[in-house]
Amino acid sequence: MKLSIVIVNYNVKYFLEQCLRSVDIAMQGIDGEIFMVDNASADKSVEMVQQKFPHVKVIANKDNVGFSKANNQAMRISKGEYILLLNPDTVVEENTFRESIRFMDEHKDAGALGVKMIDGKGNFLPESKRGLPTPWVSFYKIFGLSSLFPKSPKYARYHMGHLDKDENHEIEILAGAYMFMRKEALDKSGLLDEDFFMYGEDIDLSYRIVKAGYKNYYLADTSIIHYKGESTKKGSLNYVYVFYKAMAIFAKKHFSGTYATMFNFMITLAIYLRAGLSVFKRIISALALPTLDAGVFLAGLYYIKEYWEHNHRFIVGGEYSSELIWTAFPLYALAWIIGIFVSGGYEKPTRIINLLKGILIGSVAILVGYSLVPEDYRFSRAIILLGSVWAVFSIPLIRLILQRVFKFPLISITQENKRILIVGTPDEAARVEQLIKQTSGRLAYLAFISPGKEPIQNEKYVGQLVDLADICRIFQIDEVIFCSKDISGNDIFKKMAELNPLKVEIKIAPTESEFVIGSNSIDSQGSWYTIQFNDISKPANKRAKRIFDITAALLLLIISPFIVWAVEHKGAFFKNIFSVLGGRKTWVGYDPQSNIEHLPKLRHSVLKTTLGSGLNTNNDAAINHINQLYAKNYKVWNDLQFLISGYRYLGS
Repeated sequence: MKLSIVIVNYNVKYFLEQCLRSVDIAMQGIDGEIFMVDNASADKSVEMVQQKFPHVKVIANKDNVGFSKANNQAMRISKGEYILLLNPDTVVEENTFRESIRFMDEHKDAGALGVKMIDGKGNFLPESKRGLPTPWVSFYKIFGLSSLFPKSPKYARYHMGHLDKDENHEIEILAGAYMFMRKEALDKSGLLDEDFFMYGEDIDLSYRIVKAGYKNYYLADTSIIHYKGESTKKGSLNYVYVFYKAMAIFAKKHFSGTYATMFNFMITLAIYLRAGLSVFKRIISALALPTLDAGVFLAGLYYIKEYWEHNHRFIVGGEYSSELIWTAFPLYALAWIIGIFVSGGYEKPTRIINLLKGILIGSVAILVGYSLVPEDYRFSRAIILLGSVWAVFSIPLIRLILQRVFKFPLISITQENKRILIVGTPDEAARVEQLIKQTSGRLAYLAFISPGKEPIQNEKYVGQLVDLADICRIFQIDEVIFCSKDISGNDIFKKMAELNPLKVEIKIAPTESEFVIGSNSIDSQGSWYTIQFNDISKPANKRAKRIFDITAALLLLIISPFIVWAVEHKGAFFKNIFSVLGGRKTWVGYDPQSNIEHLPKLRHSVLKTTLGSGLNTNNDAAINHINQLYAKNYKVWNDLQFLISGYRYLGS
């Protein structure tokens, strides 16, 4: 047998399906086997593979045993001359495996190789070729010298920036997303070290292959897409800790004496430095927009005050109290900022409607407060109303300008405004069109592109594949979807490179699948076209649920003298009110009689989703179904109905 492929999966079913479809095409004509090792996924990945890819050998772990151990499970029983460790968040070209085999067959000194990797937008990923992270190499990377001198053979050695990405090279370290290895080399070097749970294991194995007398290579003759699942988490403290802990294991294992001491010092320094930068970056990121908004609000209010003061309120003399500027204006700005936050206006990207809702909430709060304060602090209703108008126009406009000029993802393009091209034959393009319309509603523009050189006589077709980039410019296209049934992976990769400067979103529609997928990151699940649900885990829903809990708790507390007589367990009723206010409980939540580990996390609830259903407590399947429906299609109205119908059990 020539090739054994091992894919370790954890809760990325849609990416896995796309990966396996590309693998099947690339494996045509190759004597090989495919393993999928699942680390206790809750998204039914195993069932999907068993149903759609019955030829794939599945190893279903009951626990998440980590990347190294899971790969080793399959490698120990593999039979191929070559073994490939492949991430599930990848798409390979049709010739990727054949090119890898050809190169390894021609270079008997090659123990392993990696290939050119691009992300979901067509950008080259520098981790495709890496050097050994010695103390000095790590130092240059940690302190940014590799970024300042990206082509330097000394300072940029971490990603070997001095080597041409379009040429084949001998390198030191491979990326774990695609490790194509000679079985003979693994017999000498050993498998993945299971002390590494996540991160670092690819560095360790690459180094051991070199120490076993082989060479590692970077192959630029073929490419893969790698959606980089960890990319959106690299700013997190957990990533910093786990990654540098893995580096510490590597240093302890391979370096000794002064070298090891220096490396450990560098690692410790890196942990504190990166953790500090991570916290600082998060603070700056969280405060940047609210601070900018505050400045815009205050500047607008000041000029409105000047205009109103001199042209309407005090024409013959006089002025507003200084407390208007130093007390009232900051409070007004704070009210608008809180309103925007509550409405989801500080999510990135957000919708303009969320900004307008937030400003409306803030304005209502200001006017309510205005009516309640003593007469001496009621400065001017006109300034409040004019300030609200200023906020309504200025805040969305500034967001749009920042997004346009600096490409910050601040305002989401709604599906109604999107301009989409589908590259495919009539039948496949129409199938994808229907999927998009089912999940996205009305679009601003949607047209088809012929996947071949010949035009297709159909009113929806506006050109051929060769003209794709020009058509995107002319029609100001936001998104291009490639039908993988009609266009080869090689051609998709080439077109991605062409479209990259245009900043067009790129997606791929796998054959016979009920989804279209494509994003820069495996964590950007919002860019999937699947049947979407109003998932309770969405930030807006979590916020709405918490606001409902607090509002209902306060209202119940106010009317408790009138309803407590009808509630069972009256003492527990008041205890529940304060538990909800304190965030320890929620009014409505899952029935824990069935397994809820695979569902979005919720606080322990007072009322269960099965309330009033009449279900037998032993009917786990039905209870699980009700829990899933609640999680997938959350509405505040549903919580209100539960609260009204189950008022007698609020003390449970």
